[in-house]
Amino acid sequence: MRNNSDKKESINRNNNHILKDKLENQIKNENCINIKTDSHNEIKILNKLSINSFSDILIFNSIENILYAIYSENKSIIFFNIIDNKKINEIKNVFNSTNIVFKYYLDKKNKKDYFLSISCLEFNIKLWKINDLECLLNIEKIYEEGCLNSACFLNENNEMYIITSNYNLDYNSEPIKVYDFNGNNIGEINDDKRDGIFCIESYYDNKLYKNYIITCNNGYIKSYDFNENKKYRRYNDNDKDFKREEQIIIYKSKEITKLIVSNSDGKIIIWNFHSGSLLRKIKINDHKLFSICLINEKNLFIGCEDGTIKSIDLQNWNIDKNLILFSKEVLIVKKIIHPKYGECFLSQNRENNKNNILLWKI
Repeated sequence: MRNNSDKKESINRNNNHILKDKLENQIKNENCINIKTDSHNEIKILNKLSINSFSDILIFNSIENILYAIYSENKSIIFFNIIDNKKINEIKNVFNSTNIVFKYYLDKKNKKDYFLSISCLEFNIKLWKINDLECLLNIEKIYEEGCLNSACFLNENNEMYIITSNYNLDYNSEPIKVYDFNGNNIGEINDDKRDGIFCIESYYDNKLYKNYIITCNNGYIKSYDFNENKKYRRYNDNDKDFKREEQIIIYKSKEITKLIVSNSDGKIIIWNFHSGSLLRKIKINDHKLFSICLINEKNLFIGCEDGTIKSIDLQNWNIDKNLILFSKEVLIVKKIIHPKYGECFLSQNRENNKNNILLWKI
């Protein structure tokens, strides 16, 4: 005879299959669906669209409050309006490679939108203005070997910079480089060890009036003091197993600034950003975790390799939502502002050789 724990596990497994089948059947015929998660909280799917591209997809609210999806297709850049569900523009023949990454920056002071198109294998970055699609910069031959894996924006004393990263399989990666908005290479970030970097981000601490650069490496994170041009902290969770850190976000509570990271070992890891001390390590599942985002400053949403979206309550640090989808690899979860519903989030996953984007209302 099975014990109560086995019965409960069987019931939860059956409920998950029912939710999955219900969502899969309804979403084919309806634009707005109410479902219940396993925590009995209602989640509403407002819209679904499919994008026929394997490129990185950049999703953001523009200064004009257009909800964009930007991606590459047939060597071109496609601009898609998610709310209206239609393609609104295209820049043709931009790339010779298919490995493309995009990064967005909002200049709030000057009310301008910028984005980078990063051709990883060509070591090339182009800087674009959203409002007129003007290409402001074309920086070529940034690195010699490996891959131009990522880049980010940084604003220092109202001067804009582009920070680039390199990943090389032989671990002899080239340094982090700094470019101004005239395309000049004005320096490098000092570090005694040149690690291969998967992604790079910038963070401005408005209390210390300092800019920091944060990098994801194999099994740990590094931060750099941009103003003093030196390594700031190294963040390690003391786990000797090989893993890849997937995405980083900064969360500022009243008491502390936290660095939150998802990794390929199914864990969420949280450090004190300024001291480097490990605060918490949460095992989500045995699958790779991809994108993470903060919603309503209360929940951390996580896109998982097994096709689920999980939510962590930041007060109790428990999983309070578990959305069961019908395809694998939720590559993106991102907070956006919907013109009608306010704060929502988007998810992107792959199914049948297409990228599916779901718009969720909590």
